[in-house]
Formats: sequence, structure tokens, C-alpha cells
Amino acid sequence: MKNTDTPSSLITIFGATGDLAKRKLYPSLYHLFRKGKISEQFAVIGVGRRDWSNEEFQEHVRTSVHNALGSQENIEGFVSHFYYQQNDLSNSDSYQAQKQLSEELDEHYQLEGNRIFYLAMAPEFFGTITEDLKTQGLTDTKGFQRLVIEKPFGHDLPSAEQLNSHIRESFSEDQIYRIDHYLGKEMVQNIEVIRFANAMFEPLWNNRYISNIQVTSSEELGVEERGRYYEKSGALRDMVQNHMLQMVALLAMEPPIKLTTEEIRSEKVRVLRALRPFKQDEVKDYFVRGQYGPGTSKGQTVVGYREAENVDDYSNTETFVAGKLMIDNFRWAGVPFYIRTGKRMAAKSTKIVIQFKDIPMNLYYNTDKPLAPNLLVIHIQPEEGITLHLNVKKSGQNIETTPVKLNFANNSVDGMNTPEAYEKLLHDCMRGDATNFTHWDEVKLSWAFVDKISEVWEKTRDEQFPNYESGSMGPKAADNLLAKDGYYWWPIANLDVDQC
Repeated sequence: MKNTDTPSSLITIFGATGDLAKRKLYPSLYHLFRKGKISEQFAVIGVGRRDWSNEEFQEHVRTSVHNALGSQENIEGFVSHFYYQQNDLSNSDSYQAQKQLSEELDEHYQLEGNRIFYLAMAPEFFGTITEDLKTQGLTDTKGFQRLVIEKPFGHDLPSAEQLNSHIRESFSEDQIYRIDHYLGKEMVQNIEVIRFANAMFEPLWNNRYISNIQVTSSEELGVEERGRYYEKSGALRDMVQNHMLQMVALLAMEPPIKLTTEEIRSEKVRVLRALRPFKQDEVKDYFVRGQYGPGTSKGQTVVGYREAENVDDYSNTETFVAGKLMIDNFRWAGVPFYIRTGKRMAAKSTKIVIQFKDIPMNLYYNTDKPLAPNLLVIHIQPEEGITLHLNVKKSGQNIETTPVKLNFANNSVDGMNTPEAYEKLLHDCMRGDATNFTHWDEVKLSWAFVDKISEVWEKTRDEQFPNYESGSMGPKAADNLLAKDGYYWWPIANLDVDQC
């Protein structure tokens, strides 16, 4: 094992037998262990309702790692750190048994009382678990205590405030790590570096030189087995309130005084405060909703959202959202930030397109072929990298221009894929770096913005649902949203970074 500066810690995972832990958490911890980013001084307690032995739990972890990564290098050394604790969340005796096990592992692995509690389960249990952790003495240690919470953090601002108030009775704000896996993605974190480490971009990053910014996060999959959850959520709460607004905040924030958690969060909060508010009758001018119907995806005929399991036959839930955000501050006055996200779309892709303004006078204008705009494209998934679209002289005698792309593909660097988002965020949590986790102020402002939209949509039925075919890029109204400003959505297929 390599030397590491990561402190020793006991990681307790509530929901240890669930899908998130199996698909993301165990493979990510294994990656960190194999790379030497966590020391031998760590232990994991898996908490669940099933009556498992330690050996059954370790086999579960072993299988999870193998299925996700196909690798089993030093797997026995890894799974030996895993222990199982059956827990009935309504029974305090379960917590006492868990406390005893925690203290035994703390002494055995010399963990110095450091505790991380990961709640990988339904949000309705968050308040109860955190309260019991405190009252049953599991947070009463000499080391650090950190609480990692998955989204959704409430379903609107009042419920989020109630949940936050309940959790804050047991954990302080600096102990709470609200995870947003988009903030762990390599190219999302690269937004700050692209902006603040390049003299060619930061002077242009304002309303004098940028005409508009587009953020697209599209999925090929439908709602699948998540119909019951999605009926209560929809694309607005599931994607816009967290992932999309977080990316907008990173794109629009002012340069922080220092690259510290507090300063970066402060600048992101200022962006969210500057989002232009609108009245209920203005929602239709800024936001478009959609719901997918039957169509074709990957050459296969697929059903519409309303035909999915646990979905109402007359559901009014949106599976697509497109919006126009205006940030009313000195840097961004007049620059629209367009966002769109949806399910059952033509491709799985998350991209950011920064479109620069046209030059004042086009010396090379050709009526048959207008000069292409300069674009900076940040590719987040499935490929990672950046593409800069420029104009150069076309080969030949005449002075004609042609667009070219300068590409950087992250997945070709040293032949290694970039770290999984959860791997990065777990490591940050263990080191106590909360920069890429969401602060309560960000959650509160995001819900306050989104609630105005959801209030209008819940009051009115969209009689045109379903209004886009599976396998398309959303409803026509999303195109009209940009067309009235003189823009159009950049086709994501034509912006792909070249694979090296």
C-alpha cells in the first residue's frame, strides 16, 4: 500500500444491501483501497434489515466489486474490513449493538473515534436515523463525525427546511455532506480550472463576449423501475433543482478569493441569489415541460412514460425540462443560460456549450456559407474532454474559412479512465474536504427557485402530454424557447470530442 494522508475512519453505511451501495459505494471504496488512497486503518459497517452474517455481507461486497470492475486484486484484504450489523430502525437495541461493534472496530483498527455515516436509503428515514445516532451515543467520540446524505433533500422548500432542522439537531452544518454525484465528475470540477487557470478564457467570460450558454443532460433510458419515485419527483425536482443549477453556478460564479470550501460556496450562493425571479404567469415564457411517448430507442420500440410500471395512466409528471435562466449581475446581464434535461432522448450526453458572440465585422462573409461561431464545449459524460471550435482558412487558392475543432479527450490521458464520481467524493469526505458537496444555503435557494415553477405546473394539466417521441431531443416547444431569442440548441452529436 502507498502512503496516504487520508485519516483513518469507520464508515457506517445505512442501506448496505441496497442498489446504490452495490453499484457505486463498494466499487468506489475498492478503487481507493487498491490505489492506496485509504490506509489499512479503516473499517466499514454495513447496516441493513436482512439477517446476514459478516461472511454473507463480505461475499455481497466481493460480488459487487467483481460485477462492477471485473477485478479482484487484493479483494480478500479489502473485504476483511467489512462487517455487518442488522438494524431495526425503530428499535434502540439495534443501535446499542451497533455502538458496541463500532467501539470494538475503533480499537482494533486504531480509528481514533473518526466516524462517517452514509445514509444510502430513502430520505424519510434521515431525520430518525440522525436523531438515534446522537441519542444512542454513536456520535459521542473524540474524533470527527460526518454525515453523508443522498438526494433528494426534501421535495420542496418547506420539506427541505423541516428535514434540515431535524438533522441539525444532531449534526452541525460543517458535519453534513450533501452529495451530488455531478459535482464529483472530473469535467464538472474542471470548469473552475478552465475558467480560472487560462488567460485566454477568463477575460472573455462575461456578457461582452459570450452570447449564450447551453447546458444539456440527456438520457436514453426511460423511467424504468423508478415510476413510483418519479411520479413524486419529475425531471424538475430530480435534475434541475440540484445537478443543473449546480453546473450553472459553477459556470457563472465570480473568481473566489481563495480555492477554499467556504469561498467557492460563497460565490456559488451569490449566483443562485442573482437568478432572475419571475411571476407565475411568466413561467411559460421561461420554462418548457415535456413527457415522452412511445417511440424508438437504440433500434427498439419502447413504450411511453404513462405505460411504465407504477405510473398513472393520465400522469401530469414531466420527464423533460428546458429553461432559460437569466442572472442579473454585472458580469452576466443579458446573457441567457439555457438548460435542458430529459429521459428517452436521442442520446446519453451531458455537455456544456459556451457560444461566443460574432465578431463585429465579418471580412470573410460568404452568402452561401456564413461564418461559424466560436464555441467552447465541455464534455462531461459519457466522454470527458473539451472541444474548441475555431475558424481557419480552407485549403486552396481562395480565402475561404472552414470550422475546425481542437480536442482534448480526458479518457485518453495515460490510457486511464478518470475516477468515478463517487470515488472522488468519498475520498473528499474522508479527507474533510466539503468543496464538492452542497451547502444548505445552495439547497435552500435552489428549492426557492424551482418551487415557483412546480407550483404552476401542478396547478395546470398539460393536455398535450405526451408531447415528444422516445428517441427524439424533446418537444418542439423547447426549440421555440431559443428560437424567439434568435438561437437554437446545438446538436450534441455534432459536438462529440474525438476519441483518441
